[in-house]
Amino acid sequence: MRKILEKCPSCGGDLAVTRMACPSCGTVVKGAWAPCHFCQLSPEHTRLLESFVRSRGNVKEMARELDISYWTVRKQVDELIEALGYEPAPPAPEDTAQRQMEILEQLSSGEISADEATALLGELKMA
Repeated sequence: MRKILEKCPSCGGDLAVTRMACPSCGTVVKGAWAPCHFCQLSPEHTRLLESFVRSRGNVKEMARELDISYWTVRKQVDELIEALGYEPAPPAPEDTAQRQMEILEQLSSGEISADEATALLGELKMA
């Protein structure tokens, strides 16, 4: 089944569902309904949400399943939370300290450049 249209193909305005029909008996219901929050998610956010549910919210398991880093999953989950209209929780101080150590280890091993490390550390300070 196709995903419901969210925007008008002519002007780009928001669309409202105004008619629903039962395929079994033909009953038709008319009204005006807004699409649910989940219907408005991008395909990428939907896949992330499905992974979240499959892994029972275990971010490390999601990282393994999606074949991306733990921190990338955390960032994408924060973006998903924002897409649903909520504010992500600020990182716990121990998470920030752990991430700083990981960035410095990546820099030390040559996985990332000094510029990349500086940018990543700067992002942590802004969070």
